[in-house]
Amino acid sequence: MSIHIPKLLIATHNPGKRAEFQRLLTALPSEITDLSAVGIRTDVEETGDTYHDNALLKAHAYAQQSGMWTLADDSGLEVLALDNRPGVYTARYAGKDTTYAEKWALLFSELAGKQGEERAARFRCVLALVSPAGEAWLFEGVCDGQIATAPAGVNGFGYDPIFYLPELACTMAELPLSDKDFYSHRGQACQKLINWLARP
Repeated sequence: MSIHIPKLLIATHNPGKRAEFQRLLTALPSEITDLSAVGIRTDVEETGDTYHDNALLKAHAYAQQSGMWTLADDSGLEVLALDNRPGVYTARYAGKDTTYAEKWALLFSELAGKQGEERAARFRCVLALVSPAGEAWLFEGVCDGQIATAPAGVNGFGYDPIFYLPELACTMAELPLSDKDFYSHRGQACQKLINWLARP
């Protein structure tokens, strides 16, 4: 039988992620809330070596604090020519408090001289769903593309303006949000979660 979740806590302080999850999870018959709405101000340090580890760390910690069903994600950008860096360190790439413009600039410098498929990259997302009792389930989504040579587009957030989708001839940030939600790593992971919750 399917699992009914009356209220789901999204474990993020990131306003871009929060807005994206609100869109991606509209098919769920659940009230969607977030950390700020339930008064949780603490941060959970991402000390894991993998996306799975970090997503589970956050989901378990916030489920314990809130007593609610909790959904956490860990996502990253993997650049093949850089041995899949920055990976789990994507948010801290170029330093913890650097701007995304500075992170993009570092990527561009590391890929100087490389063209086309030499700039191959992927976005990866792992979602961890944890129940108030501590049960856990994982869902993963991947989106393949390339690192652009310059930022373009105003939709999305983070690395979206420099993540180029060759088959669509645009960056993730140039897509309408409905299209981005379909193609993105987080969109794919959320769809797997929705399908799993609705299974007979």
